[in-house]
Amino acid sequence: MPNPTYEKVLEGCRLVRDNRVDLILAVGGGSTIDYAKAVSASAFCDEEPWEKYWVNQGWPSCKTVPVGAVLTMVGTGSEMNGGSVITNHAANLKVGKVFGPAVFPKFSILNPRFTLTVPRRQMVSGFYDIMSHILEQYFSGTDDNTSDYIAEGLMRSLVVSSRAAVKNPEDYEARSNIMWTATWALNTLIAMGKSTDWEVHMLGQAVSALTDATHGMTLAAVSLPYYRLIKPYGLAKFVRFAKNVWGVSAEGKSETQIADEGLAALEAWMREIGVAMNITELGATEAMIPELVKATFRLGGGYKQLTEEEVAEVFRQSL
Repeated sequence: MPNPTYEKVLEGCRLVRDNRVDLILAVGGGSTIDYAKAVSASAFCDEEPWEKYWVNQGWPSCKTVPVGAVLTMVGTGSEMNGGSVITNHAANLKVGKVFGPAVFPKFSILNPRFTLTVPRRQMVSGFYDIMSHILEQYFSGTDDNTSDYIAEGLMRSLVVSSRAAVKNPEDYEARSNIMWTATWALNTLIAMGKSTDWEVHMLGQAVSALTDATHGMTLAAVSLPYYRLIKPYGLAKFVRFAKNVWGVSAEGKSETQIADEGLAALEAWMREIGVAMNITELGATEAMIPELVKATFRLGGGYKQLTEEEVAEVFRQSL
């Protein structure tokens, strides 16, 4: 399943307890690994896991089951972090919990050849997931931070390798570079010294909660309206993004024009690789907007904390 559900987590917990499981091996992509971590922390939890971990963001106080991973789809970076995003259909919510080291994968096998048979749509969904993870951390802060230089290099590498992989999905070098970029995009390295944003993920996860659409596609569908809305509040970083990632020339242009060209370059790349450009094609409708707003957590780590009306407007612009 593209978005592991809480019902499925409880099923996994029963299997662990009934069979005295001593290792959970996640063979798949981010959803599979996220699911394995959720079961690891929940199987012997002495409280209701959804409330403890995903609602109250608590920490395991019980025995956890070791997790290992064999990656067959890249994008989430779940192979080298404690993140676990779970959908609760009864609550119309999709929520992430970052667990501590006890739930980190004890090992992760990253062999690019295992990813070569992934369907094209899943492949490119993963590409945008990687880009979004980097952007969520990049578009925050106003200082000259080494983490931002690393992020820019990762984004440039992703653009080059994704173009090669779209032309030839069996390009081993491209798929290898993308796999490694995905891991470093979300293993906490480029978050060092950053406040980080993550509002695009809150918007995208709301869409997934109501439509069950693939994660990377939901991020792609809401990103541009969101970034265009917050651009005036973080203009200097959007200018830097345009120049350092996309090579936009600043000569004879205002900062706003440069920033706009950067977002236009991002949009052109998104269309080139073939990701979803609106939430309508993912099954969302205008009638869903009130529920989408209700399902969206409004964070404050980026350049602007959105109001409820601004959240609704981002969804309207994403239709």
